Amino acid sequence: MNNKLEEVKAVLKKYGQEHLLNGYDRLDEKKKKELLDQIMNIDFELVHSLYLTTKQEEKHQEDEITPIDYLDKYQLKDEYKYYENIGKKAIKEGKLAAVTMAGGQGTRLGHSGPKGTYDIGLNSHKSLFELLADALKEEGSKYGVTIPWFIMTSRENNKQTQEFFEKNKCFGYQKDKNLFFFIQGELPMMDTEGKLLIGEDGLVKLAADGHGGIYESLVKNKMTEQMRHLGIEWVFIGGVDNCLVKMVDPVLMGIAIDKQVTVACKSVVKANPKEKVGVFCKRNGKPNVIEYSEITDQMAEATDDKGELLYGESHILCNLFSINAIERMGATPLPYHVAYKKAKYLDKEGNLVEPTSPNAYKFEAFLFDAFGKVDDMAILRVKREEEFAPVKNSDDVGVDCPKTARNLYQKFYHLD
Repeated sequence: MNNKLEEVKAVLKKYGQEHLLNGYDRLDEKKKKELLDQIMNIDFELVHSLYLTTKQEEKHQEDEITPIDYLDKYQLKDEYKYYENIGKKAIKEGKLAAVTMAGGQGTRLGHSGPKGTYDIGLNSHKSLFELLADALKEEGSKYGVTIPWFIMTSRENNKQTQEFFEKNKCFGYQKDKNLFFFIQGELPMMDTEGKLLIGEDGLVKLAADGHGGIYESLVKNKMTEQMRHLGIEWVFIGGVDNCLVKMVDPVLMGIAIDKQVTVACKSVVKANPKEKVGVFCKRNGKPNVIEYSEITDQMAEATDDKGELLYGESHILCNLFSINAIERMGATPLPYHVAYKKAKYLDKEGNLVEPTSPNAYKFEAFLFDAFGKVDDMAILRVKREEEFAPVKNSDDVGVDCPKTARNLYQKFYHLD
């Protein structure tokens, strides 16, 4: 331990982060080891470069933003069956896996556990995890296969999530055979001077690296290796909070295979031109998602000759990737975006500081930043009321909340 401590001290001195050991002597032996291991695993060069980005003025380069082509699932006519048959064949051959991003907590919903364990208020009292499991099993049974399910947790909720699954007999899945858990990547949080924060547990305060970390996490945790072992060629990635997510969609899969693209995404039409959602577009000729804050009023309201919004295809985090694309995207980290947040931390005396305003930088990658790495992708427009019922806010907000999700779910499945 003494040798390791000296090694850690040398590293911290080099990067001006010696304060991370201020509370070392107050920790028990287990925590001391954990802190030293944690520090040795931090990429301080990356941390330093991320801090420098917080001091740079945002560059407003003049990107060329143009509309992107899409297919409407319910206007395909004869092509519908054609694409569906291609997709069905691949699913029956066991080439599809599902990934659910479930690293979040249900704090905004007033729920103390992982968001996936939240009960949206159905008469069955099924959790979000169980609703997703039901849909996956039902689809798998149609094709005579079990769709392997990969669940990305966070360091914060991994233990609770796995215990919840075990308590519920994994909803009929078999752990390490067709059900796999892996942990999302994290990055240290820092103050405005670039000093890393110490959390309430006496360890370096970490925050999840955003949904864009999914590719790197799949590769680093050897999940893509496991997928290849199972014969998987296509991977659907979605969020845990959409109780109507359709992870097994032969039409989407058939389109991707037929058009020979490595990424195929679902969209829903914006509720109105000013809805605060990211929308699909082309940026400098490459597929991309443009944030609502980047769209001018003129762009937001522009329509084509049919009266459809030119920038109206919302990104709903329902994406299908070839396994080759995931491995390629996971080989090099995506650019990180900085967010200024409130974060509790321990000061040098070990006192807990609870700020009333933002005090710390958090860094996260966005899944759709990888879209620019492919030459083309397919966009399939689906119906909001059939495939998009997210649970993001508490009921008092009134939008994308348990009540709206419950109503959409009940209506879709004809429940009382």
